[in-house]
Amino acid sequence: MARTLELPNGESVTSEDVFLYNNYPYRVVFVDDEEYEFELSPLHWGGGDMDIPFRDREALVEQWGSESRGTLTPTEWDQWLREVRHDDRFGDDELSVLARELPNSDGLLTRFRRALGL
Repeated sequence: MARTLELPNGESVTSEDVFLYNNYPYRVVFVDDEEYEFELSPLHWGGGDMDIPFRDREALVEQWGSESRGTLTPTEWDQWLREVRHDDRFGDDELSVLARELPNSDGLLTRFRRALGL
């Protein structure tokens, strides 16, 4: 059975789910560590120094900001991508990767085409 984390908004996510944390898409990574219970890994920059470690869920609740919304529908991810395209903090290459990886309508279509070799 997959491990789950209850987000501060009440949703439960696994390491496969993408969610919006402080206006950036993340996944949870469960760690077997004496100090930390899990890390939030940015969808594009994850797997390294950019991961954010948390000792427990309460620490996440303390840091859950107003720009954190949890999981989004494909339509909501489409809207998020449109909005951040005008944000200088996001580069074109980064947004291209995110568009392919997010569970949005474009990302799903791109993965489907890739799977079919189109």
